[in-house]
Amino acid sequence: MTQILSARRGNITREMKRVAKNEKAALDKIIQGLTDGTLIILANRNHKGVTPIGIGKGLRTKVNTNIGTSQDKVSLREELKKLKVAIKAGTDTVMDLSTGGNLDRIRRKILENCSLPLGTVPVYQAAVEAARKKKALANMEKDDIFSVIEKQVSEGVDFVTVHCGLTRDALERIRREGRITNVVSRGGAFLIEWMIYRDKENPLYEDYDRLLEIAKKYDAVLSLGDGMRPGCIADATDRAQVQELILLGELAGMALEAGVQVMIEGPGHIPVHEIQANVLLEKSLCHGAPFYVLGPLVTDIAPGYDHITSAIGGAIAASSGADFLCYVTPSEHLRLPTTEDVREGVIATRIAAHAADIAKGVPGAFQKDLELSRMREKRNWSKQLKFAIDPVRARRYRREDLPHNGDVCTMCGQYCAIKKVEAFFRQHKRRRVKS
Repeated sequence: MTQILSARRGNITREMKRVAKNEKAALDKIIQGLTDGTLIILANRNHKGVTPIGIGKGLRTKVNTNIGTSQDKVSLREELKKLKVAIKAGTDTVMDLSTGGNLDRIRRKILENCSLPLGTVPVYQAAVEAARKKKALANMEKDDIFSVIEKQVSEGVDFVTVHCGLTRDALERIRREGRITNVVSRGGAFLIEWMIYRDKENPLYEDYDRLLEIAKKYDAVLSLGDGMRPGCIADATDRAQVQELILLGELAGMALEAGVQVMIEGPGHIPVHEIQANVLLEKSLCHGAPFYVLGPLVTDIAPGYDHITSAIGGAIAASSGADFLCYVTPSEHLRLPTTEDVREGVIATRIAAHAADIAKGVPGAFQKDLELSRMREKRNWSKQLKFAIDPVRARRYRREDLPHNGDVCTMCGQYCAIKKVEAFFRQHKRRRVKS
């Protein structure tokens, strides 16, 4: 039985209790959120030892980390290092986006070493294997896609990105749209190539009921992918993107009726002034389903710094109601990320998520800032750095430039404003006592 069906029948699961405790949320709110589809719990029943993660209305904004091989760089050892780094940096979930090497072995080893919910994009494997075995992606059969989906979720994959809203009608619309960057979704591009060569409808849309049956069987969450997402800010919020979102809303409604958990994926490039509108559109059109956004990136001119452009967009999106932020690394658009790129991306996205949680009034979010500020006022460096979102870097910076007087930092030294005002108040208090 899925988490949705359990909630509707009043059956309280272990996962519900765990999420309520971790989120400092009332259990009845978790149950209500599951029932109406505004909240999901990632925890495939076949993923041994997984930590259930709640995503959605009223909960802490979550962060996802993408790892995985490419055709040009295949190293399972390196991807396992990235997994370890991401978990240590505080990610909430991980996605394996591998397209190079032995995809089954890579995924299984990542799953084996990942106590957090793991996501995949099954059409990657279906397309890659078709290209290898059948000499062309266009030779991929409909059953190839669904068999890969079932194989992955049966092994314990907790959520899968499926581009169900990318239809032939949507493809025709994007032809007429006149975009700067037509399609940047890799999964979307695979399906577009297949639809064009086969002259057939997207099987993930045409056989959506079959997809729902698989997801329901393992209580895997469907992440309805945005194959029409804009790849530059010039294309943001265009007809192709919005039309796909309308269709995803309809498909989300069908999933809820079937008792299948679902979330909606959002665009990756949006200018600052359009972010709030995009979040409101998703919440309105998709029954309040959890919104999972890549970034969004607020400008296109910062390659090498896209963890910053995405953190800006992520903070605005999440404070406007987005629930789940997919990290972006400094190497976005440039190369496969290194382990250090992964760490940088996770930390930047966690900062964005936390800033949004303060704005949303998520329980406990502001308290962390308050505790650090109290320790900063006291110049208690050990406790201050303990509350830092990245204590490793903070301690290293402090250690590398430790002043002669360890009470302050080398920015202000003896002119430390906090210390000088503290001394003034101390003297003022003494004078009052003497008088």
